[in-house]
Amino acid sequence: MAFGVVAASFSRVPSIVTTRGCYVTRASLPNKSLKFSKEYNWKHNSRSIFERRGSTITTCDEKKYLVNVTQSNDEVEPHSKTIFNSIIHALDAFRKFSRLYAFIAMVVASLSTSLLAVDNLTELYPAFFNGFLQCMAAYFFMHLYIVGINQLADLEIDKINKPYLPLASGNYSFRNAVITVTSFLLTGFGIAWMIGSKPLLWTIFASFVLMTAYSVNLPLLRWKKSTILTVMGCTISMVLSFNLGPFYHMKTHVLKKAATFPRSLLFAVVVMSMYYIVIALTKDIPDIKGDKEAGLQTLAVRLGPKRVFWSSVLLLEMAYGAAIIIGASSPFLWSKIFVVLSHAIMALFVWYRSTLVDLSNKDSLQAFYMLIFKLFSVENILMLFVR
Repeated sequence: MAFGVVAASFSRVPSIVTTRGCYVTRASLPNKSLKFSKEYNWKHNSRSIFERRGSTITTCDEKKYLVNVTQSNDEVEPHSKTIFNSIIHALDAFRKFSRLYAFIAMVVASLSTSLLAVDNLTELYPAFFNGFLQCMAAYFFMHLYIVGINQLADLEIDKINKPYLPLASGNYSFRNAVITVTSFLLTGFGIAWMIGSKPLLWTIFASFVLMTAYSVNLPLLRWKKSTILTVMGCTISMVLSFNLGPFYHMKTHVLKKAATFPRSLLFAVVVMSMYYIVIALTKDIPDIKGDKEAGLQTLAVRLGPKRVFWSSVLLLEMAYGAAIIIGASSPFLWSKIFVVLSHAIMALFVWYRSTLVDLSNKDSLQAFYMLIFKLFSVENILMLFVR
């Protein structure tokens, strides 16, 4: 279309097209070269008309009628590459938003606890895994709601503590995030309702109440302002979601058996509760700066990172001590040896690793926090050997 308009505009003026896709009309030629004829040697006079440097063309006459109708291939990004980069960017933003490392830890813990509901290997039939996947589907959307509502409530704080998050960085708009997070909540409840598992539905509901109260800034809520309420809310929510909920969902709804409270489940609740308390405490250590400016009196703000850090390490060591005591009381020799030895090694590793943490470095503290999730996943695997 542009080519036709240009041609029509200068149809009465003899012209040539340069190799750069630009029209050069008779008016742009030197006065002495205005004799247009078949004998005119364009090649001979081309250097007197243009001075080419890089991608620019300069005319020597005062009147210039240069119209750019093409674009350099170097300046055009392939459409397929643009789409691919957009997809990668969107997936990376979702990864940051969803905190997938926490959901992976939930999957490991839920699978480990679900296996505790199995009395013999013959019960590991397709219905078992189907029931587990149904549970994880509901948990996944509830997990997205929990991390989403927390980021919505902590938007200004995250601009200081976690500016890389999609909401804090502006990749997600606040309005769209509210709509998306609400849809996650409704989807999680909808899946649990369709499954028809009462333990699963009550677990989803309890997590919704506790973590909403923890995050939103409404009267009598915003529990993260209180260390006691923070620890209580996070610990109860994780015990229900990671341990009790999956166990009783698999035991009563999937396997159709009577509800029990075996020794292995007691081990899971006692030891993992200490992990949950440690997670609730250490998550605030790298965020002291933003929490101070927001007026949140977390334990890390009040006591300082050093005291909270070493208190958390001590709690982990106590968790391993409790695991060793429970493991040593096992009537099975193989379980006794394995549980005691493995937890003794983990206790030594945690102590050694904690001595390497630089408490003045936010990245070092964050790395230790991520290590806790890895240890948490390992602990859930070891839990299967408790008898």
